[in-house]
Amino acid sequence: MSNQEKNNHLPLSSAFAKLPDHLLIEIFIRLPISDWGTLSCVNKQWAHLFRQDLLWNAALLTTFPLAAPPHLNRNTWPGPIPQGLTKRRYTALYVSKHIFSLGENLDDEIVGHVYLFLKEQLEISKMPPLSGVLHGTIIDQFIACGKSRDMAHELASIIWLAVVDNLEENEQTFNLLKRLASEGDVILPFPYSRSYKVQWRVFERLFTDFRDCLNHVEYCDLLACAKQKFQQVSSAWLGY
Repeated sequence: MSNQEKNNHLPLSSAFAKLPDHLLIEIFIRLPISDWGTLSCVNKQWAHLFRQDLLWNAALLTTFPLAAPPHLNRNTWPGPIPQGLTKRRYTALYVSKHIFSLGENLDDEIVGHVYLFLKEQLEISKMPPLSGVLHGTIIDQFIACGKSRDMAHELASIIWLAVVDNLEENEQTFNLLKRLASEGDVILPFPYSRSYKVQWRVFERLFTDFRDCLNHVEYCDLLACAKQKFQQVSSAWLGY
């Protein structure tokens, strides 16, 4: 077999390995994001590319062309929640677009960053901060970005609901929801007071998605806590 024939029969990954990095990046950023995790595991070169700002800068400019360039946006980012590097910005904008159906301007990017911050604090931390502390941080972030108190509270509630809804059904989430449900109410001025809707959703998930995980004592304690918070509870929550 000639060298030309051998080249024609090279595996796809071997053929792509001959391409320079800038061409690989142009190909990768045009593929569905759901394939990126698989692509990054093909070989060391591709894994290295997905760890570099070069790829994420190209992805950001291609997918969200209206987003401010990183070198212009990084020094003007307000509030306590960090913006992070280009990969983080891309992820935040992707979340804003696909979870909250927003666009790609600065305000929408902030929504994505807050969602990622809250989700990571609740899922990754072994002992997450109290929900009141997290809620206060979120409110401070939106106020620092120029949102009104009413808008800050509304956005915070929407993000809390999205995070609670997207928590996986596993033991960690079960323990987290029990902790959130059992936290005592602290009287705080608006907009730092926790949302009634968010607290309801926490109990709703416990009494529906995790009902079979509750023992009798846990069920009675949670139901008593729910009645104290809401006065009237859903009929679907009743009956162990």
